[in-house]
Amino acid sequence: MPQANLKLSPHDQQVLESIFNPLELSGMGALNVAIQAEAELADEEPESQLLQASRELELQAVRLTERGELEEALLRFGQALSLMERASVLNNRAQALRLAKRDQEALKDLNRALELATERQARTKCHAHCQRGVLYRKLENLDAARADFEAAALLGSKFAREQLVEINPFAALCNQMLRQAFDQLK
Repeated sequence: MPQANLKLSPHDQQVLESIFNPLELSGMGALNVAIQAEAELADEEPESQLLQASRELELQAVRLTERGELEEALLRFGQALSLMERASVLNNRAQALRLAKRDQEALKDLNRALELATERQARTKCHAHCQRGVLYRKLENLDAARADFEAAALLGSKFAREQLVEINPFAALCNQMLRQAFDQLK
């Protein structure tokens, strides 16, 4: 099929740009921030015996969650938190709480995880923003979801960037423009 040259108006070009670069809409893109890839993010915590014990309980809880043993997992997360209140444990417990359909408790854990996460805990901070964004989206609070996805996208989350495109109010406009353009080609 021969390709047609489509001429887009400046407005149409601006709409497309806002869809594919949602951070530009919020003014975040203008910061010219170098965004690190999510895979490169790490958490740094000062080593101690207490930290090791907390991590081991957290890992056990994650494994239990993956097997669907949510109540036992939540007990282990609680034990890990009683040793040390850590952002990572709260973030992971929030996932188990969401799976147990306890969204308000999950939201509370995510809020606390984000309060505790330092700049040296970028991985946990990114994951907590993504998870809270998903939860806010489920609760139909799109403004809060967008803010969390923007924060996670700036930390390097591809998932968050995809979510921003998906909830972008201009996406519907783009679909309509594309339908019109294809109809004109027929």
